[in-house]
Amino acid sequence: MSTPQELIKGNEKYAATFSKGDLPMPPSKKLIVGMFKSPFRHALSASWIAHLVTCMDARLDPAASLGIDLGEAHIIRNGGGRTEDAIRSIVISQRLLGTREIAVFHHTDCGMTTFTTQDLQTKIVDEDGPEAASLVNEIDFLEFSKLEESVKHDVKYLQSHPLVLKGTPITGWIYHVENGKVTQVVQ
Repeated sequence: MSTPQELIKGNEKYAATFSKGDLPMPPSKKLIVGMFKSPFRHALSASWIAHLVTCMDARLDPAASLGIDLGEAHIIRNGGGRTEDAIRSIVISQRLLGTREIAVFHHTDCGMTTFTTQDLQTKIVDEDGPEAASLVNEIDFLEFSKLEESVKHDVKYLQSHPLVLKGTPITGWIYHVENGKVTQVVQ
């Protein structure tokens, strides 16, 4: 079976029991990713409204691993879960959809620790030719070598960003792909 056929089959199974088509656009928990119904629930305020920033790694299922239901939180995913890459979505989520809390999640065994921006820029130019250089050389791929430091950096970035609402609770977490557990590194 081809990938498109697998996607269609998977969606047919999902849609057959789907009953949440009437959910409102703003997340009910007002969180740009958060921890709901998990052992870590106490770490977030009662007025949730959440937003989660996490990695695009296919081994992660942020909603399932944190007990977040459909419609409860905005989950922003990108390579490495980097906040600099997510700021546009965070601003939209806060200013237009009412999210008031942000949780930043990075994870162990992340692919973003396996290369440098220069390595990837060189690879792309080697594969696509010199005409790609002007485009790819403008991109900082935001790789990192120290996991905990990357979480702290991303939380600090958001705390100091002038477009993030003042007083927004922002926490930092590490998800362990080895056992599915999370550790809070920034409160």
